[in-house]
Amino acid sequence: MLYMLYFYNLKKKLMDRIQILWADDEIDLLKPHLLFLNDKGYDVITATSGDEALELIEKHSFAVVLLDENMPGLSGLETLNRLKAKHYDLPVIMITKSEEEHLMEDAIGSKISDYLIKPVNPNQILLSLKKTLDNKRLISEKTTSNYQQEFRQIGMTMGDRLSWKEWSEVYKKLIYWELELDNSKDESMMEILKMQKSEANKLYSKFIENNYIGWLNGKIQNPPLFSHTLFKAKVAPLLDKQETTFVVLIDNLRFDQWKIIQPIVSEYFKVEQEEMYSSILPSVTQYARNAFFAGLMPSEIERKYPNYWVSEGDDESKNNYEEPLLAEQLKRLGKDVKMSYNKITQNAQGKKLADNMTNLMQNKLNVIVYNFVDMLSHARTEMEVIRELASDEKAYRSITLSWFENSPLLDILKEIAAKKCRLVITTDHGTIKVTEPTKIVGDKNLTTNLRYKTGRGMTFQPKDVFEIKNPGDGFLPKGNMSSSYVFAKEDKFFAYPNNYNHYVGYYRNTFQHGGLSLEEMIIPVITLSAK
Repeated sequence: MLYMLYFYNLKKKLMDRIQILWADDEIDLLKPHLLFLNDKGYDVITATSGDEALELIEKHSFAVVLLDENMPGLSGLETLNRLKAKHYDLPVIMITKSEEEHLMEDAIGSKISDYLIKPVNPNQILLSLKKTLDNKRLISEKTTSNYQQEFRQIGMTMGDRLSWKEWSEVYKKLIYWELELDNSKDESMMEILKMQKSEANKLYSKFIENNYIGWLNGKIQNPPLFSHTLFKAKVAPLLDKQETTFVVLIDNLRFDQWKIIQPIVSEYFKVEQEEMYSSILPSVTQYARNAFFAGLMPSEIERKYPNYWVSEGDDESKNNYEEPLLAEQLKRLGKDVKMSYNKITQNAQGKKLADNMTNLMQNKLNVIVYNFVDMLSHARTEMEVIRELASDEKAYRSITLSWFENSPLLDILKEIAAKKCRLVITTDHGTIKVTEPTKIVGDKNLTTNLRYKTGRGMTFQPKDVFEIKNPGDGFLPKGNMSSSYVFAKEDKFFAYPNNYNHYVGYYRNTFQHGGLSLEEMIIPVITLSAK
């Protein structure tokens, strides 16, 4: 990957020059200024009238326009108005001999970026250009430079024998740079980050293969905080405090999505602890969320509370018993508290709950399961309009932010803050954009999830999956005597040989969960207090 950085830097040097347009009827008198700007990395194209300037703007892509206010024919203000009518976002710096206030007001009202009074010297113009353009560019270049410096360090770190805690730190760094490069709009460097993230997922998959079963069975020390141990570790201690505690579980919320909505949440809450924990496998709602509420692994739930565990083949919803499972866990933990459980799957339900917040203050514990992000990820697969809106990772984050800003959930959080309650925000699993199919064959009872399968007689590509041959080793229910589980690694997704091309075309580049990846398994739990 180092050679890619070399060619990236070479390409960037060739593309760094910035093209600007300078329209002035006395442009011949400004040649020293043009030479000065050329030496500073600006390619200046000139025009001597407003009409000529408008023609050039249609033919070229300029970063900024320097526009003389007093030109024959179209005046500077008339040119500005026509320019902005078609190119609203193109920055314009007005230059004039006049200091009349009404001219400044007219120009500023037309949303110019800066205003200079003649005579101007080259350094004034350079400063104005930097104010207008280079601020964003310099921030972008600084971001790119900083990631280049950390690129090697992250790569070296991934080559070490890491603990789960260290892997979670690597993932957090990758997400940090992903969000930073989003803002810089540096697509070439973003491609390099994607490659590093892909390499991280490959190594993390091996790490989980080597440690997961050992952690669950106590044979390997220092396991991560898992789904079934999260409530006891992070929520139960809060129930001994005076405040009412709210747990908001946003289904399918990835760490990057949390970081996108965090600035809004932070207007009302102070983050006391931001930690990562690991979803169990399969990283899907049926298994991971039931484990959270029960404080038990899936096979333990099936054995201890058979009426509350719904098997894969049953038509009944797999998460109908979260409330009684939570009640049983509270009993085992010795927490005799009044609590409520609320599941929101529709916008109207969220609005109704927001209106009922006062009544919830009578409880020591209030749990709110918000399903929107999960519905969004599935809708992206099923609905063409959502596929287009959430076409990539950045768009997926953006649509999550847009939803959150306008959702009843934000109103609920504001009420929790107003009542000075404690808040825990978490999730049950994340999701990954799948790109590579891997073939699998099994009997007709094989489960339908694209990221994990359970059943008997499965044939698959061993290098693409993590297999648990004996479900009991992973504390998973056993459908029959010869059942096993397989989990797709990295960004793979299972596809059947029958109608393969149609199937692959339909599901490639959709967001899925259930398998083994950083995005699905390393997920946030945040403890907050009202400001």
